[in-house]
Amino acid sequence: MKIVLATSNKGKVREIKELLHDREVFPYTDLMEGFEIVEDGDTFKDNALIKARAVYRALGDENAVIIADDSGINVDVLEGAPGIHSARYAGENCTDKDNLNKLVNAVKSVGRESSPAHYTAAIAIVSKEGESCVHGWMHGEVITQPRGENGFGYDPIFIPAGHTLTLGELDSEVKVGISHRAKALHLAKILIDQIKMQRS
Repeated sequence: MKIVLATSNKGKVREIKELLHDREVFPYTDLMEGFEIVEDGDTFKDNALIKARAVYRALGDENAVIIADDSGINVDVLEGAPGIHSARYAGENCTDKDNLNKLVNAVKSVGRESSPAHYTAAIAIVSKEGESCVHGWMHGEVITQPRGENGFGYDPIFIPAGHTLTLGELDSEVKVGISHRAKALHLAKILIDQIKMQRS
């Protein structure tokens, strides 16, 4: 069974491949030319499903199982921002560093050096058997002094609950056990296995 990721984000591809190491996984750009997907949903779930549906239709392989992730960070002192806009917080064509710097400056602008925050990951699965979506969360706090070079996105400024190191400092093995994406993928794997059983 071919599992296709509806993303070309290298950080996400690497992380999802690590978490689904016992399965055959391809980013969709390995199978076809990349194309723009307009993510105009109101929730992480909406946007994950939009991406998965778009790749499923474009790929035209009814035996493929498409996985799409939409994830982001919500910061309490910013009234939940950037939320679903996390990937483009600093504008179109922005880099991870641009987004991180904007978030740091936004927290500082309200007179804070840290804030409670949480990550959400929504993982949509689209196949000929139907559509579904699962979620995972990771709670902690953001800080305004980036630390660590591991991971991507906002990892250098997020300290998970129960830890003193940022995601940018923690080992990959530790992150796999606590990350929002890992939690959502654990549930997604159960659904993928059910699809596999239906097909056997």
